[in-house]
Amino acid sequence: MATSYDDKTALVLSKDAEARGDYPPSYENTSQAFDHNLDDQTIRQHFIRKVFVILCTQLLFTLGVVCACTYSWDMKVFVQSNPALYYVSFAVFFVCLIALACCRNVQRKYPWNLLCLALLTVCLSYMVGMIASFHDTASVVIALGTTVAVCLGIILFSLQTRLDLTYCYSFLLVFSIVVLMFGFFCIFFYSQVLQVVYGCLGALLFCLFLAVDIQLVLGKNQLSLSPEEYIFAALVLYLDIVSIFTFVLMLVGNCRN
Repeated sequence: MATSYDDKTALVLSKDAEARGDYPPSYENTSQAFDHNLDDQTIRQHFIRKVFVILCTQLLFTLGVVCACTYSWDMKVFVQSNPALYYVSFAVFFVCLIALACCRNVQRKYPWNLLCLALLTVCLSYMVGMIASFHDTASVVIALGTTVAVCLGIILFSLQTRLDLTYCYSFLLVFSIVVLMFGFFCIFFYSQVLQVVYGCLGALLFCLFLAVDIQLVLGKNQLSLSPEEYIFAALVLYLDIVSIFTFVLMLVGNCRN
């Protein structure tokens, strides 16, 4: 009985001492907490790496199509003489965009998410290539260089800034509606000055979108994307960069005319 009492007393004293901080915490609990934090960082880094690999693949393919439509005379004649392919590409692009943006089963289910993203990339690359074919080579090169410089600057800014830009989505939504309405206005009242202003507003809008979406991918702020949404993250960044190029090309083309 004395031995049992001594064991119970020692157990109670050890628990009281650990609660007061006289003893270090359990090694097992510390190891589990450390492994959990390490897994979170590793998963986020793997997610970022996967997103940018997919994004670079998309951009390289689009760049190849734009260069082919700009430098190849046969390709330029083909895309300009077949406008029906542009509308077909737009329809397929729109369907794939809705599927990836609104349908979680398609967005997160392999390999359908990659197939939809690949088809969307092909269609959008053809549309951008056709738009580039109506501009001279110098305008396309200037627009490409400007887009690369602007996007690199925005990425570096988003990486080092302490500002949480993810709260700007409500402002960007209002700004998007303004740019959309201004675009409809430019259709009915065509003017070169209005086209230049529209190009500037559109490029500014998607530059802001790119800065916010970069922070969503990095996950350093309160709002972030889930690691399972790497296809959606690559899609959003790809659309931002391609839209910046399109508006800059519009701006450069109108300024050079």
